This record gives sequence, C-alpha cells and structure tokens, in this order.
Amino acid sequence: MCLAVPGRVLSVEDRDGTRMATVDFGGVVKEVCLEYLPDLQVGEYAIVHVGFALQRLDEESARRTLELFENLGMLQEEFGDPWEQAVQAGDSDGLGREVQR
Repeated sequence: MCLAVPGRVLSVEDRDGTRMATVDFGGVVKEVCLEYLPDLQVGEYAIVHVGFALQRLDEESARRTLELFENLGMLQEEFGDPWEQAVQAGDSDGLGREVQR
C-alpha cells in the first residue's frame, strides 16, 4: 500500500533547479520534492505521496494522523526497516551484497 503521509519540513534546498526538502515522518526522515508546494517552509507540515509534497497541513492534524498511522502499524508498513526488508527479500544485505543461506 502507498499512503499519503504527513511530515514536518526540517530543511529546504535547491538541487539542480528542483526545490527539495528533508522531511520527518514521525522519526523517519526522507527527501521530498517541493515542486507542487514551492513556498513550503522549514517547520511546516505537508501531506507527502510518493516523494512529492502535495498539500500543506496544520501541525495538530499532522500529529493526529501520524499517531493514528503508527497505532495501526501503517508507518512500519509504509516505511519499514530497509535493512530488514532487503534481508527478507533474500537477495542482499541492504548494501547490495548477496546473502548466503
């Protein structure tokens, strides 16, 4: 499943003409494209889907949604542990090295 998840902007930068942000999703930090919300600022919240900030969100709504997602296990499902996922996939250890079984 691919969710639209609220996150808080930690930093903003221009990367090769594209406005990008580092966003915190309740402890998981990811890079996000701000092309749809070019005026989004550090400290603000947005709904993010497949790496794009789509809509500004107030802090209270963002916190409630993140809490609900976490309680339902949806944050783990959405973000998971990339090391564990790679090992479970059986093809590598997350560093591109083959896993011996």
